[in-house]
Amino acid sequence: MYSILLPLHSLFRWIVLAFLLGGIFRAFIGFIKNRVFSKTDNIFRHWTATVAHIQLLIGMVLYTQSPFVQLFWNTKGSDKSSKDLFFFGVIHIGCMLLAITLITIGSALAKRRDLDTDKFKTMLIWFSIALIVIFMAIPWPFSPLSSRPLL
Repeated sequence: MYSILLPLHSLFRWIVLAFLLGGIFRAFIGFIKNRVFSKTDNIFRHWTATVAHIQLLIGMVLYTQSPFVQLFWNTKGSDKSSKDLFFFGVIHIGCMLLAITLITIGSALAKRRDLDTDKFKTMLIWFSIALIVIFMAIPWPFSPLSSRPLL
């Protein structure tokens, strides 16, 4: 199952990023230009949360099946000091859960706002914070916590 879901996970990370950036862009333009919160804006809000939740489900299955994560949880005491193991065993999953929680809260709050500017502002703030958290959870090659190449 791990080898089947891994390509799907790779595809969905880009879909989540596209919807998140699209939602942030639409919220920014809508807030700055004082636009009406259109049906398209609402679709972006809704589908951003939906694809994030799909990515969460795929990620949780991969997390439980990952040999790297299993090595982290099966390692005893001071052997867990490996930065890469700790990053993927705790930090990455924790930050991604936080980011999807932020997206979910932002989407739900924006849906319940009465004023269009408040909807755009709520989406802009919550989705932007989630994007920052996602960027912090990526195993960048220059990260002090993980030394994984981009490709």
